[in-house]
This record gives sequence, C-alpha cells and structure tokens, in this order.
Amino acid sequence: MNYLGHIYFSNNDFELAIANLFGDYVKGAHFDQYSPKIVDGIILHREIDNYIDTHPSVKKILPTLRISLPKVAGIAIDLYFDHLLAKNWSQFHTTPLNEFLQSFYNQIQENKQIYPAYYLDYLQKMIEYNWMSHYSSAEGLNKMCNGVSQKLSFKNQLVNGLHVYNMHQTLIEKAFFEYMSDANEHFLHYFSRNMS
Repeated sequence: MNYLGHIYFSNNDFELAIANLFGDYVKGAHFDQYSPKIVDGIILHREIDNYIDTHPSVKKILPTLRISLPKVAGIAIDLYFDHLLAKNWSQFHTTPLNEFLQSFYNQIQENKQIYPAYYLDYLQKMIEYNWMSHYSSAEGLNKMCNGVSQKLSFKNQLVNGLHVYNMHQTLIEKAFFEYMSDANEHFLHYFSRNMS
C-alpha cells in the first residue's frame, strides 16, 4: 500500500508510522546505525509490502490491470488501495481521517531530530500539502497516479490510472475488501508476536 496504508498498519503508533515510511528510503539489511524503533518501522514496512504483493486477491487482479498498466500495475494497486482506505476509512478506524492525520503530523514535529534532512523535507511536504486528506476523491486518486508516474524513471501509463480504476472498479474494490479483512488479522498477529 502507499503512505496511508503504511501509517494505518502501524498499530496507532505514530512514532512507528514515521519509521515505517522511512523504510522506503532504506535499502539492504544493515540497520546498525538506527534506533530499535526505526528498525521496527523498516521491518514493518517490508512486511506490509510483502503481504500486499503476495496476497491472493491482489495476485488475482494483477493480470487484468497489467493489460492497461504494464510495468506499473502493482504500483497502481498500492494507490487504488490507499484511495479505497481513505474513502472507506470509517469502516476501519474509529478516529475520523483528518483527525488521525493531524495526530500523525503532530508526532512528526516531535521526531524531527532523529531523521536525515532529505526525509524530513519529504515529511514537511506531506504536512504542508496534506496529500492524504484528498485520497478519498477521484481527483485525489488522479493526482496520486500522475505524481507517481512523473517520479518513475521509465515511460509508463500510470497517468491513465484513474481511467483504469473506473474500468475495473468492482474488481478492485472486491480485492481491496478481501485484502483488508485478511491484512487486519495478519497484522494483529504480527504485532502480538513482534511488538509485545
């Protein structure tokens, strides 16, 4: 999943969520320079990525999406699922989305000293533009698709992501709700095993 999904699956621990998002910037398996909390976030980030990549409902719809979105179907699913999580937020969390995001942003302000400048710049832009508050709308999904498309180093069709989503909305929504049902249970067990 994209930003919102990674924060959501951080077990309402916003310090862990910040570390989780930082995991996108960390390569390899040598974490000696990081605090235990950041290491937990990096490992969680990878667990979330692996879980969605291998989930049966995701693997089932990938071939359909690859027809219109070659090379980027998996990325599109991350964006679609973030859109659907935002759109259906009240089904998954008791705190309203904007309030949840504000609490997350507040935690960022308290953790600035422990991350590199390039990551803090990214977090500051996230706060300033409040991207995730727009994820639930079609316009927000379109902006996500266009923004990610421009960041990729190869030619891609992700600019057509909203159109493809509209073509296959029923299939994508079915896959999303199946995934969320399983993922919520999976990460409940994950935290009971690893973070207790």
